[in-house]
Amino acid sequence: MALFRITRESGIPLVGCLYFGVVDRGSNLLQIRPSCSCNLNCPFCSVDAGPHSRTRVTNYEVELNYLMEAVEEIAHFKGPGVECHIDSPGEPLLYPRIADLVRELKEIREVSVVSMQSNGTLLDEEKITALEEAGLDRINLSMHALSLELAVHLAGVPWFDIEKVQQAARIIAESKIDLLIAPVYIPGVNDDEIPKLIEFALQTGAGKRWPPLGIQKFEHYRLGRSPGRVRAQNWWQFYNRNIKEWEKQFAIALRLKPQDFGIEKRPMIPAVFEKKEKAWVEIRAPGWVRGEQLGVARNRVVSVMDCPVEQGTARVQIVSNKHNIYVAVPC
Repeated sequence: MALFRITRESGIPLVGCLYFGVVDRGSNLLQIRPSCSCNLNCPFCSVDAGPHSRTRVTNYEVELNYLMEAVEEIAHFKGPGVECHIDSPGEPLLYPRIADLVRELKEIREVSVVSMQSNGTLLDEEKITALEEAGLDRINLSMHALSLELAVHLAGVPWFDIEKVQQAARIIAESKIDLLIAPVYIPGVNDDEIPKLIEFALQTGAGKRWPPLGIQKFEHYRLGRSPGRVRAQNWWQFYNRNIKEWEKQFAIALRLKPQDFGIEKRPMIPAVFEKKEKAWVEIRAPGWVRGEQLGVARNRVVSVMDCPVEQGTARVQIVSNKHNIYVAVPC
C-alpha cells in the first residue's frame, strides 16, 4: 500500500476529506486525523483497513506543522472549550510524531481537551508516559473481547496479545490520562465478552473524569467487512435488548450522551460546494480506494470516485457534502 505524505507544498487542503486532516461535524469536538494506516485486520472493520485490505491502495500522513496550522485556524473559529480527538480510519499511534501532536494541540488557546482512540497494540509504559507528559487527557481504548482466541480473531492478526493491551489499560488508568474502554458489540460474536469488558473497565479504574465505557453498535458499510453472517441491530434493539440489560446488571449508565463529554453544538465551517453542484477540480493525489482520485478546488479536498484521469483537471458533480466531506463523480 502506497504512502502519500501531505505537506504544505503538496497543495492539498486539510478540510474536505474523511481520510486525513480535520473533520468538523458542527460541535466543539474536532476530529484530528494525522494519518490513516492500520496494523490490524479486524473482520468487522467499517473501512476495510489493515495490511490485508482488499480495497485500500493509499495511506496518508500529514506533516505536523501543516496540520497544526489547520487545527489552529478552525479552533479559533470554534471558540473556547474545543476538544481535539485524534482518531483515524486506522491506528493513530502509527503516526510517528504522535506525542508532539498532542503537545502542540494542548498549546492552542481554545483547546481544553485532547483525546485519542487506539487499539492498544503499540501502547507500553514508555509510550503512555510520553503521552501523559505531552498532556493527553483521555484514551478511548478499543477492546472487543478478553478471551484470548476470540480477541485474536477479532483483531485479524495472529500476533495480537490481549494481555499486553490489558496491561496497557492498567497503566493508563494509573496515570493522569483517563481511560475509556470502547468495544464494538457484534451480535452473536462477542455477546459474552461485553459483561467481562464492563467488569474489567470498572475494576481497572477507567472513567476518572469521563464515562468508563463507550459500547459501540456494529454496522454494515459498503466498503467495510462483516464477520460471517452477522446482522446489524437497529438502534432500538441495541439499546433495549443489550444496553439496558447491561445497565441493570452492573448498575451503571452505558447509554452515552454528548453532555457526558462536554460536547455542544457549534457553528460548522461554511460549506463551499452544494450537493449536485458541478465544478472543475485539480487532481492532486491518488485516492484511498481503487478508482478514486483526490481533487482540489476552493481550498477543499474532493474525493472523486471512478475518476477517469490521474492528473490534470476533471469536471465533477458533488454527490455528498455532509460535514464538509466532499464526494463527487465525473460528469
